[in-house]
Amino acid sequence: QVQLVESGGGLVQAGGSLRLGCAASGRSFSLRYMAWFRQAPGKEREFVARITWNFGSTDYADSVKGRFAISRANAENTVYLQMNSLKSEDTAVYYCQAALRGANYIYWGQGTQVTVSS
Repeated sequence: QVQLVESGGGLVQAGGSLRLGCAASGRSFSLRYMAWFRQAPGKEREFVARITWNFGSTDYADSVKGRFAISRANAENTVYLQMNSLKSEDTAVYYCQAALRGANYIYWGQGTQVTVSS
């Protein structure tokens, strides 16, 4: 069992920045990748960014490329999402996702609210 705890959400003005964090904890696990998704009111949950744990390869949704950056701290099993040049359409609950090596189960965090005021 793995627990994911997100942090760093809040209210920011358009054009501002926020940094989200997500720490994974549990017994004897090895991460394959961690990712961020988001869900705006009345919309489906959508992919934002992902990073692989061994090589640190990244990929991003087109809507955030050039503005958001995902990174990891391997020793702390923590992933970060640096969000710059925020827009009102980035307003959503942001969820952390983790996939483990040798397991098919996907873990989710509880979500953290990001609100961008215009």
